[in-house]
Amino acid sequence: MQRETQDKLPAYRRLHGWVHDQIISGELKPGDAVASERELARTHGVSLMTARHALEQLEQDGLVERRPGAGTFVALPKIHFNRLASFTEQMAIRNLSARSRVLHARIVAGEHEMLARLSLPTGGKLVKIERLRLAGGEPFALEACYLPAERFSGLLQTPLGTRSLYMTLERDYGVQIGYADDEVDATATDARTSALLKVPGGAPVLRIRQTLYSMTGEAIVYSLALYRSDRYSVLVRRFRRGQ
Repeated sequence: MQRETQDKLPAYRRLHGWVHDQIISGELKPGDAVASERELARTHGVSLMTARHALEQLEQDGLVERRPGAGTFVALPKIHFNRLASFTEQMAIRNLSARSRVLHARIVAGEHEMLARLSLPTGGKLVKIERLRLAGGEPFALEACYLPAERFSGLLQTPLGTRSLYMTLERDYGVQIGYADDEVDATATDARTSALLKVPGGAPVLRIRQTLYSMTGEAIVYSLALYRSDRYSVLVRRFRRGQ
């Protein structure tokens, strides 16, 4: 039955699906070259126009990027934030292992805005963890997370370069993550951020301020992240009332 369904698809969709499966399975990895239009047409017995249409659709899907004069290559994955998931989980969807470089992990005081976001007293102390988030060997974001030090000081000894913070909170601290409030705007990089994210000085980045809450509504984590604008996309579905 599945074979019959595939046979009924337009040729460009079958070719699109074939390349798509190679990428999702990890057979083709970010940066790998994809067969040219001519090679795909010859191998699959379709016209050049059909092969071109399939590659154009893959480009629209964000799975490949076409470089004039060079060819077509598997694109680095973009992060979609419509589902509350950790960076590690987002990358796992694309069969990529997430990695982080921990830049700082320490106890800080005097961070009044962060304390207020977490509904903590003015004189409270926080665990601050700053990480450069990577996948496919490329930087995606520079992220600083703040958590109440009284409860989460043990995170300073946790290898968060290879472990998910979400999973650590759930497994080691019994936190049931419920929801998050995100504030998203645009800003430009300073010299340090540009160097870490490997973008030109003053490049546009998306700034995401997120407060993560437990199932009981307790503010657990406040994070401030700067995402490369070519690595982030948001799909928003909106409905008219009564429809």
